[in-house]
Amino acid sequence: MTWTEQGARRRPYHVGNLRILLLDEARALLETGGRSELNLRALAGRAGIAAGSVYHHYASKAALLAGLAAMGFREMEASLREAAAHAETTPIRTTALAYFDFARAQPALYELMFDATLMGEADVAEARDSAFAVLQEVIAGAPSQQGVDPTVIHKVALAVWACGHGAASLTQADESGDSPLMEDVIQGLEALFRPR
Repeated sequence: MTWTEQGARRRPYHVGNLRILLLDEARALLETGGRSELNLRALAGRAGIAAGSVYHHYASKAALLAGLAAMGFREMEASLREAAAHAETTPIRTTALAYFDFARAQPALYELMFDATLMGEADVAEARDSAFAVLQEVIAGAPSQQGVDPTVIHKVALAVWACGHGAASLTQADESGDSPLMEDVIQGLEALFRPR
């Protein structure tokens, strides 16, 4: 390939949206080939830009993965907020379904979001906490939780988050896709938060 042919293949981009373009392309690489296929040079080639442009935004593969994980948590937060806003009668069910749907639709991104090596990164932790806050708000709004100390609600939300994550991870391992686990977990949560 000649220099002019290579230049012709490059996508036009505006400097301001290069970071978003890189995350979108990295996400596509992650979903199709997993982390092993995701490196900064491959990303530059896929985005049609010079490798140096990638390094300007992400100094390392770890930084790129942290950016992807933070993006995933922000998208999860948006899904949870939308579900909670449109769930007049069953906010626990609707929010849990949104969580599980997110995990099922993007398994590689979901797995990356909970990678222990990335959880301590500031952007990832901030985005995760914002997503978690939606769940905590839904739980605090449940009739059975009215008047409960906020510290207790926080602990309940942590338990529900851990339960949801475990169920989503176990269901992803089920190749058939017919596991009743998610519905069982949702029914269990509804029973827990039902007014007494």
